[in-house]
Formats: sequence, structure tokens, C-alpha cells
Amino acid sequence: MRRKIFRSCVALAIGTIMALANAQIVSAQAAKGPSGLPLPRFVTLKSKRVNLRIGPSSDYAVSWLYTREGLPVEIIQEYDNWRQIRDAEGTEGWVNQSLLSGQRSAIAAPWMKGKSATKAIYVNMRRDPQPSSAVIAKLEPGVILHVRECNGTWCRASTDGSDGWVAQSEIWGAYPGEAFK
Repeated sequence: MRRKIFRSCVALAIGTIMALANAQIVSAQAAKGPSGLPLPRFVTLKSKRVNLRIGPSSDYAVSWLYTREGLPVEIIQEYDNWRQIRDAEGTEGWVNQSLLSGQRSAIAAPWMKGKSATKAIYVNMRRDPQPSSAVIAKLEPGVILHVRECNGTWCRASTDGSDGWVAQSEIWGAYPGEAFK
């Protein structure tokens, strides 16, 4: 009898923990900012010159100047028409929403940039979204890709005349498991 009660209590505790974990996952996935759009989310810089500010107003000091149009950034917070962003290197600050675009781009393995001086490291772009597909380009870490779609495992992207599929785990600009067209 005691074993039955113990098993029931353990099963109830595990069930409760699982339900709480699922509720937190659903809550995190459903997080929306004041704009009604999900937080966090990836966007791109719309302009060749974008000031990153330390606060959500043009009255705040500029901490960084981005000079690359199409660079992917992650919106992590919203305030009025200002967006707190994070770049691939982890730098955070505030940008006016008018300088951001909903178009998607990604960076090929930025965490590998400059890691190996003895062996070349590349991200393979493949003809089809599967590991056995032909490699059509070898991308150096840090290359910016224009992303058209992701299926949760692979992203269709293009850069400098090459168009193909890259493993979603090898880019920064799409969340693990994220699918979009």
C-alpha cells in the first residue's frame, strides 16, 4: 500500500513539474512586445549607418555605430518606437524602429570567426536541405546571408551569387527549430 501511495505521489510530482515546464515554454513562446510582435525576434539593419544608443531616445549617448546594411540583430525589448537590440557578438543597445527591417538575414557561424589559424573552417551551403546533398559553396565564418526561409533544421539563403541551404545550427539569425517562409 505504501509503495502504491509513494508511486502515486512521485507520478503526481512529475506530472506537476512537466505541466509547469510546458506552461513556461508556452508563455515564453507567446511573449509579445507592445507592438504585438514576438519578443525576442530577429530583424535586420535597414541603413548603412545606424547609431546604437545606451537608452531609448535620441537624447541618450551613442555607444556604437553600425556601418553594415542588412546585418542581423535580435530585438529583445521594445519601448515606444525604440527597440533594444543584441548583435551576434552580444553587444546590446537601443535603435529607433525606423532603422530596422523585418527582412531576415543571418551570419555564418560568427562564434567560429578567427578560431583556427591552422585549419580552415567553413559553413557548407548545400544544393538541397540534407547533409548528403552536394556542397555548392563553402562560407567563411562571419559571411552575411540573405535568408528566405527556414524549416526548423535548414535555411534557404543566398550570398554573393550562391543560393542554397545551410544548417540552421550553423548560423546566427534564426532560432533553433524556428520555421518561416
